[in-house]
Amino acid sequence: MPLNDERPTSTSSSEDQGSDVESSSERCDSMTSTSDLDCSRESFTSDCSSKHCSPSSSPPKTLTLDEVMESVSDVSNLSLTHEIIVNHNFRLEPDRLPQNSLWKVVRDNLHKAFWDILESELNDDPPEYGQAIRLLQEIREILLSFLNPGANRMRTQIMEVLDMDLIRQQADNDAVDIQGLSSFIITTMGKMCAPVRDEDIKKLRENTDNIVTLFREIFRVLDLMKMDMANFTIDNLRPVLQRQSVEYERANFQSILEKTPRFYNMICQ
Repeated sequence: MPLNDERPTSTSSSEDQGSDVESSSERCDSMTSTSDLDCSRESFTSDCSSKHCSPSSSPPKTLTLDEVMESVSDVSNLSLTHEIIVNHNFRLEPDRLPQNSLWKVVRDNLHKAFWDILESELNDDPPEYGQAIRLLQEIREILLSFLNPGANRMRTQIMEVLDMDLIRQQADNDAVDIQGLSSFIITTMGKMCAPVRDEDIKKLRENTDNIVTLFREIFRVLDLMKMDMANFTIDNLRPVLQRQSVEYERANFQSILEKTPRFYNMICQ
């Protein structure tokens, strides 16, 4: 039979052993959880590094200047089309630069130098027609661009009168009839222009003193006629674009994204 004073010792020993077991268990659990956490970290780090270092991944594509300019042009055209669709009063207008702006000064000086060359060549003895022939060639192309596909008679007339090979042969023999060619050009412009330009055509007919000034005014009126033609085309296209606006804009926007995927990030910033 054990003595009374021995029981506490036995009980205390059992409690100590139980405490040791529990402590060991807690340490094991702690070590296990720490080990699991470390493994998770290693796994996460491994996954991340494998994603970044994977051979299948590629660096971002660098856009060339041509691709950037093409994208800018596409976006500009899409924006212009949208404006034509939603704005019934949209029309092209002549550029009006500020009077003392640098761009206007540069442009005016360049134009003056161009017309000074023409005047100098025509005043030579014998006259030089190189610059004048280039202007006549450009006028011919502009007049032909105004014609409808079925205007064969006027097309033939323009090509016969403004026959550049014949004019060059005449220039070699100092036999170019600049006044006669200018008169034909003005008459043809009068047949093609909108009624709003009749007054400009009348002033051209009256301006026969200085051939250089006449050529300069012819090109000014031709620029106005090109703008009139563009506005006429816009007015005719607007109903068609309005009927197909959703499909048209969606298709063009998708085309821009396919050609330039980074464009989406650019417009979302």
